[in-house]
Amino acid sequence: MTWLLAGIFFYVLIQIGIGWWVSRRIETESDYLLAGRKLGYALGTFTIFATWFGAESVIGSSGAIYGGGLAGGSADPFGFGLTLVLMGLLFAAPLWKKKLTTLADLFRQRYSAGVEQIAVFMMIPSTVLWAAAQIRAFGQILTASSSIEIEIAIAIAATIVILYTIMGGLLAVAYTDIIQGLVLIFGLVSLLILVLFNTPDLAAVWNSIDPGRLTLKQPPGTSLLEQIDIWAIPLCGSVVAHELVARVIATRSPKVARRSSIAAGSMYLGFGLIPAFIGLIGLQLVPGLEDGEQIVPIVAQTYMPTVLYVIFTGALVSAILSTVDSALLVASSLISHNIIVKNSTNMPEFKKIRWARIFVAVFGILAWWIATHAEGVYNLVVDAAAFGTAGIFTIVVFGLFSKIGDKIAAASTLFVSMTVWLTATFVFELPWAFLLSLICAISTFLIVSTVEKLQS
Repeated sequence: MTWLLAGIFFYVLIQIGIGWWVSRRIETESDYLLAGRKLGYALGTFTIFATWFGAESVIGSSGAIYGGGLAGGSADPFGFGLTLVLMGLLFAAPLWKKKLTTLADLFRQRYSAGVEQIAVFMMIPSTVLWAAAQIRAFGQILTASSSIEIEIAIAIAATIVILYTIMGGLLAVAYTDIIQGLVLIFGLVSLLILVLFNTPDLAAVWNSIDPGRLTLKQPPGTSLLEQIDIWAIPLCGSVVAHELVARVIATRSPKVARRSSIAAGSMYLGFGLIPAFIGLIGLQLVPGLEDGEQIVPIVAQTYMPTVLYVIFTGALVSAILSTVDSALLVASSLISHNIIVKNSTNMPEFKKIRWARIFVAVFGILAWWIATHAEGVYNLVVDAAAFGTAGIFTIVVFGLFSKIGDKIAAASTLFVSMTVWLTATFVFELPWAFLLSLICAISTFLIVSTVEKLQS
């Protein structure tokens, strides 16, 4: 498989070359973090689509569906696809009009600098977990394409990702996302066609699937609260995730932000059904896989001719580069922009960019360590969407759409929601920990706001 590995690295070099070429236009912090706020419909749609539709949407979701049926894909592709649509319908235009550089800027504008800093340190873990998911997925692809051990593959993947991100910034990603998105879509559609036309007696394969695997209904014994929690994590935990917000506010107008988000969500739901389908029939095509996340790479190897498989694998790799680039940029921007730059007056633009690049490397190394010790891509994605995000979601919603509540209500909400989620998850192992933290976050904000109003 040496030739295939060489093909993947050649594809990566092309992407890095494009990133380097575009990165020469980076002159300001806004260029590096927000692509200069110049994205139109095509760039906006594809870069928002690429926010979530990385290799985890192909590798992670198909693996979860391979193991647990269609219900395993409740979060991805269905939940995250609807998240992008929800962003367009409700949040895109109001967020764009705030002229933010990071989501934490909203908390400073609406509440206080203290709330901004609390939020920064609560958002970073979620973002780093998301980056770790991409790096692990990259490692899975390298492992499936060669005899490299998964730990070594993840280390190689992390090195490539960190290098790519330090160099290009979001400006480079925005230009490469269209190429990467089109190649990935071409690869998925090609794989679907090949599977449909080359699987012997596909109808019999489909009919042999256990009917219980063809429904989004969770397994028997799953409580109503658990079922709500499964959908609440992507819809409430990710809709205002900074990775998504950063790409939305990088568009050139609120209309572009809104329409691009809805279009990206529609694309996500449509093309996300392809790996879902492969995960469903994969149990019949390749039974007994020890690691379900290998199902799409193995099916692609089986059905695709050499050249097409190299293109498909390269598309997955490029999707990872695009997605993890955004995640590392977000983690970096929260520290560099909201902590260091904010506390240093009149800092020149080149120093702002340098600080951003330094923290890309720091968080990239941390994401590599997490990816090495994680159980799987899908678990990382869900944990990233749930980690402390209930409080962020709550203060964003109240901050954008109401005038109630101040810094005390916001800070209390962040602390309560995080404490509840951590306790419910790691102490009591409650299966609906995110939902509980969301309920407590909303209740805390309303109660504290009401008490303050009565005392004033």
